[in-house]
Amino acid sequence: MPDLLPQHIAWVADQVAAYIEQQRKKYRSQAVPLSPEQRDTMQPFFPAAVLDSARLLTFTDHRLPNPDFYSTLAAMGIQSKYLPDFSAGMAAVTFQDVVISYEPFTDQLLFHELVHAVQYQKLGVDEFAERYVQGFLEGGGYDGIPLEINAYELDARFAKNPGKHFSVESEVQNWIKLGKF
Repeated sequence: MPDLLPQHIAWVADQVAAYIEQQRKKYRSQAVPLSPEQRDTMQPFFPAAVLDSARLLTFTDHRLPNPDFYSTLAAMGIQSKYLPDFSAGMAAVTFQDVVISYEPFTDQLLFHELVHAVQYQKLGVDEFAERYVQGFLEGGGYDGIPLEINAYELDARFAKNPGKHFSVESEVQNWIKLGKF
């Protein structure tokens, strides 16, 4: 990863936040609430406000394009192989409370994406974007982003024992309190 100046990092975070808000606005009206079965499964883990606001959309015939600002990131020295690829590779992406999936929602996939919805709720879009970018740069790519590490750890815990309930909101808040993001 290149060593970017603080103003460049801030610019990237602003671009990410704007992209999140644009995609949320574009797709929210097409997305649907959780089914009663999905809500019942997720209810012991997530706050009602997150479950109420979450909207789901599955793309079966196309994928989101990569953001326009990716070309500027390449000029900054960030190789495309390290960037999240919206056109291939990822199963789903969350834009605040709108989750777009490229495959049918399993309970574990939905759980992972709802963790991100809680992170957005706690941090706000701008702070989420800033921490995502900072984690990406410091962690050396997608796998090193603490927001993703948190979501993967919690979805694995859920998958291992869905009957053992815990509060995702408390877990995310604890990571924030400990400065893990």
